[in-house]
Amino acid sequence: MNPRPPLLAIILGLMSASFAAPVKLVPENPGKISTPAPGVILVDFQRVAFGNLLITPPVGLSNTVKVHFGEALENGRINRKPPGSVRYAVVEIKPTGTQPILVAPPADARNTKQPAAVLTPESWGVVMPFRWVEIEGWPGELKPAQIVRESAFSATWNDADAAFHSSDEMLNRIWDLSRYSIKATTFAGVYVDGDRERISYEGDAYLNQLGHYATSNDIQMARDTFDRLIKLPTWPTEWASHMIFMAYADWMHTGDAKWLAPRYESLKKKLLLERVGEGGLVLSNDPQIKRDDIVDWPTAERDGYVFTKTNTVVNAFYLRALADMAELAQAVGNTAEASKYREDSLAARTRFQADLFDATSGRYRDGVGTNHSSLHANLFPLAFGIVPAEQRKSVASWLAGRGMVCSVYAAQYLLEGLFENGADEQALKLITASNDRSWRHMVESGTTITWEAWDQHYKPNQDWNHAWGAAPANLLPRFILGAQPSLPGWKRAQIRPHPGGLSSASGKIPTPLGPILVDWKNAASFSISIKLPPHMKAQVEIPAAVGSTGVSLDGKPAAAHREAGWWILEKDISDTAKIEISR
Repeated sequence: MNPRPPLLAIILGLMSASFAAPVKLVPENPGKISTPAPGVILVDFQRVAFGNLLITPPVGLSNTVKVHFGEALENGRINRKPPGSVRYAVVEIKPTGTQPILVAPPADARNTKQPAAVLTPESWGVVMPFRWVEIEGWPGELKPAQIVRESAFSATWNDADAAFHSSDEMLNRIWDLSRYSIKATTFAGVYVDGDRERISYEGDAYLNQLGHYATSNDIQMARDTFDRLIKLPTWPTEWASHMIFMAYADWMHTGDAKWLAPRYESLKKKLLLERVGEGGLVLSNDPQIKRDDIVDWPTAERDGYVFTKTNTVVNAFYLRALADMAELAQAVGNTAEASKYREDSLAARTRFQADLFDATSGRYRDGVGTNHSSLHANLFPLAFGIVPAEQRKSVASWLAGRGMVCSVYAAQYLLEGLFENGADEQALKLITASNDRSWRHMVESGTTITWEAWDQHYKPNQDWNHAWGAAPANLLPRFILGAQPSLPGWKRAQIRPHPGGLSSASGKIPTPLGPILVDWKNAASFSISIKLPPHMKAQVEIPAAVGSTGVSLDGKPAAAHREAGWWILEKDISDTAKIEISR
């Protein structure tokens, strides 16, 4: 319990140059105050956020007051014995005046353990994730002005940076949950795994990065997380590859070779080259098989994956990392290494296909020495563009038919593969499914930040504030709105919307050059309006409806050719454009 200056002074202090931190405390008023039992006041802040409280005591308060913080509610009261890593804390205060005081929960030994745990500024006191507060011993009415949550968010966050709306209201709610999950988990200034450990993990960080790019104009948090992970790497095999994915995502989003160049050498250590065997594929020894080769997490989400010395998932990551490294080497001017990575990639892909693809079933085996074909052995090759073109449709169809038999982490890649290979309607059905392995389930549960797992019974120790579960934050803008960079720094974009059975969708996608606005309708015909920022051009591909004969651009016939299920404009657009299918 510490005395604090008046709220106005705090706000001004946060705005001063002396508080030039990547995160800041934002004062938030309660949404609802009620009295669930005699002598008990329940305060609802509407959404969970990482923070603490500023409480202004009433005149004459001299008794001890109990303040309960809670992330979960049960029977109208804060759950004081929540499951797993769901948070609850209680603090006793005895104010001596009427100045605002900081009320913070006690520190948690696990999520402050050094050197890996990320610490928030000492001046804040402890922050924890909570939505509800119960107060006991408060005399009379608690006025909204007397209790303020100081919530920690990225200092650059602006809710207006991004938008998404579609004809499916559940999908809109899922995007809003996912977007807010990215916002709420920026509290530490770098991406962390959630509240249980508050450690940066490479796999978590990459998914956070994709979501952050799609919802905010910030690029620094991903970079700071990358630099932290170079110093404090974690143990899973595939997490090393995610460092290369992070660097490649930065390159495509910013086009900034100056940031990339001094970090390029450190990426070579993430290629697993010391584990590559004579055949050109990555090999796993017994300890790596037993612990390091993660495939999916938690372990029960691996769809019965059979681990072998030559592991399909590990090698899919290796092939994707090699392809990315070739591009990164070219970006920093190292053409010789770029050429070598491309040669190694081609040779390894050939061996991957020969050793791991079962031509009879049309699926990939989990590894050399087993005939088991898990979801994971197929979803990662499809998402990473490793599956030969003639096999992609059948692999995507098989994956869609299997359903969401993977974790919220692997779902990012499963859905990417489906969207990219003509199964966008099936992808949306998985996102909005009425079972307990979907984002609809999270929304209907009442959570305001995405979970670490699909449900408590799939991971009993899960936390309820995990941004690796917020994949729709990036998937919906990238695929439903269809906006992705095709040249580094968004100098050229690709606009390729995947309707997925929706009748309309619109939104705003942030880029370093400015926002892209997309608004499409899918009725008897398909039409799309696009507004690009200055200095950006875009290739446009729109779904080729049955019976369509061509494309019009701003009301005039446009040169376009048909390729599979798409009409592709021959010329890039700039500024604004309205494109319609002709019949």
